[in-house]
Amino acid sequence: MPQDARNRALDIIEFPIDDHCVGSKWTVENEEHLARLIAIVVMGQAVEAARIIVELLPATPAFTDEALKNEAIIKVTVQENSQTPRIGYPRYQRDALIFEIISWIAAKQVSSDRCFIKDPHLSSTSQGLDGIMVELNDDGSNILKSTIFEDKCTENPRDTFRNSVIPEFIDRHSNTRSAELISAAATLIQLSGATGTESMTMASKVLDNSCRQYRAGFALTSEFSAESAQRALFRGYERLADINQDQRIGASLIVGDTLRDWFDTLAAKIVAYIQQLDEVQD
Repeated sequence: MPQDARNRALDIIEFPIDDHCVGSKWTVENEEHLARLIAIVVMGQAVEAARIIVELLPATPAFTDEALKNEAIIKVTVQENSQTPRIGYPRYQRDALIFEIISWIAAKQVSSDRCFIKDPHLSSTSQGLDGIMVELNDDGSNILKSTIFEDKCTENPRDTFRNSVIPEFIDRHSNTRSAELISAAATLIQLSGATGTESMTMASKVLDNSCRQYRAGFALTSEFSAESAQRALFRGYERLADINQDQRIGASLIVGDTLRDWFDTLAAKIVAYIQQLDEVQD
């Protein structure tokens, strides 16, 4: 199928927030397409979703079956109380899963073909490294840049940024938990065709803070769209010391007036798309 610019899920604008960090603001350009991409990822097909994003194709999974569909629907359904069998997850876990996938989609939209990005978690309860991206040089022999992601979906973004994200980034900046980064980077580098030995040698570059970026991503209501609100939210990013302005990124998904209602609406579209997959194929 021909490329079509309408098959772009997000509109992404990059801008300076203040002297210490730069911004990346995301708004939904095509909500139906976004819902379909998320559905494809939660069905375990991030590789297919990446191809769709890069080539601006209509979003359709490579394959599906009833068990795969049912599992995906559970991942994006809210279940606040304990129940057996499980039919969903608590709302904050469900929304965090969806937002992490949106963050991954945003990174794929703006990255080059020399960038390799860790796939999103497929469990609403997953912990650990939210995301990492490595960008290789033209001949694929070295890492030019690595980016560490922290993605948060919360009604208290300022407190979360100050009290959770910044301490997490400072911890990463001191390389006190470097094994996780090395392992993730080596796995990504092998996607370029590098051998296992080559990837391990190249992965050591992720410990070099001079070529590292940090991206704090938040799902936010429209009140955070203004420049003043962005500056207030990401105030104090300079606590992550001894790096340049463009190495500190404040990313924002602006969703409207009510955070959880927006995720409920999007999740309903994801479920509706999954349910009709075997009935109608575009």
